[in-house]
Amino acid sequence: MPTSTTAAASLAELQSAYEALKARGLKLDLTRGKPSPAQLDLSNPMLDLPLSADHTTADGVDARNYGGADGLPELRAIFAELLSVPADQLLALGNSSLNVMHDVIVHALLHGVPGNTVPWRDDEIAFLCPVPGYDRHFAITESFGIRMIPLPYLDGGALDLAAIGEHLKDPAVRGMWLVPMYGNPSGFTVTEAEAQALVSLPAAAPDFRIFWDNAYAVHHLTDNEQPAIDVLALAATAGQPDRPLVFASTSKITLAGSGISFFAASPANVAWYRSHAAVQTIGPDKVNQLRHVRFLGSAEGVRAHMRTHRELIAPKFAATERLLAERLTGHASWTAPLGGYFVALTAPAGTATRAVDLAKAAGIAVTPAGAAFPYGEDPNDAVIRVAPTYPSLDELETAISGLCDCVLLAEAELTRSELA
Repeated sequence: MPTSTTAAASLAELQSAYEALKARGLKLDLTRGKPSPAQLDLSNPMLDLPLSADHTTADGVDARNYGGADGLPELRAIFAELLSVPADQLLALGNSSLNVMHDVIVHALLHGVPGNTVPWRDDEIAFLCPVPGYDRHFAITESFGIRMIPLPYLDGGALDLAAIGEHLKDPAVRGMWLVPMYGNPSGFTVTEAEAQALVSLPAAAPDFRIFWDNAYAVHHLTDNEQPAIDVLALAATAGQPDRPLVFASTSKITLAGSGISFFAASPANVAWYRSHAAVQTIGPDKVNQLRHVRFLGSAEGVRAHMRTHRELIAPKFAATERLLAERLTGHASWTAPLGGYFVALTAPAGTATRAVDLAKAAGIAVTPAGAAFPYGEDPNDAVIRVAPTYPSLDELETAISGLCDCVLLAEAELTRSELA
């Protein structure tokens, strides 16, 4: 344990380094997991495709007109292979999978779901939330007053299946958020054994649903391109075909603001979604879907395209790992994801909020501490979500180094207060 004298000396050095950081007048962004401009440029050729002369889909439909609520069959075939789901159980929809998740919960609240036609709003509803997790998932459930139950991952990133099994004895538990591949922000990936357990565990609620957000199914950072788990087949074999609801999108594949969202589920769930979506829309943007089909071409075309993304962002993750190891070894821990868009940095307990505030004051924007937890409440005030993709490599290295300064200063301040 440091003495008060050594702690004071260390604190003074760190404060001096921090003042020098602030004096640089930085304006850097590590907040959201956004593709960089260079990544978006990879899909610019899609905007130049000559659709005006040929706007007919493979099944002879004029993409410019109404209809085709399920989305283009040729696009669904491409992503059915990538998501490991049957093409006839996959819908290609609008540009936002988050929008689809939101609407699924609204439909469940208003109308109930297959297996229980009682509207969810008529009961107490709770969702299981593995943490750290995706803040926008939590924002949806919080906005509807759905109680959220945090479920910390076990050491090594395993799901706490025993705790999940206990919670499923409560009939109020109707849903679970999950990013199964390269989780946001942990980078953890669900194993097939865990997926098998999740679709097989007994649940008091007959209409329990897993919101299986496969946002990063093809976003690999290494040559080990693991296929998506066929969770629908696992669930059907387990006698729970309606349990998983699969979501995905092209938002971080092509153009983040002009992509395609996907929804896959059991035949009963797909029919249920169709029936309610039909009231909202006469069909998705099939011109955009046709543009994606012609640009991507096939499932292998998507994989090849994602390898060009990897060439741009893998060096950024490597730089993040290197700098964290150089600066924070012995002070903090962090995940080393094999894919996805985030690194979860675990600072000393009680310092994350202060470190993020220090970074903000120094011109380095970081997602608010606690964002990866329901209600924004990290009980240890420790987890900081780092998004390395958007800045240039030089900007990223400056931002990560500066964030390390802030973590170390926050730790030194806490140590000093404890010694006082």
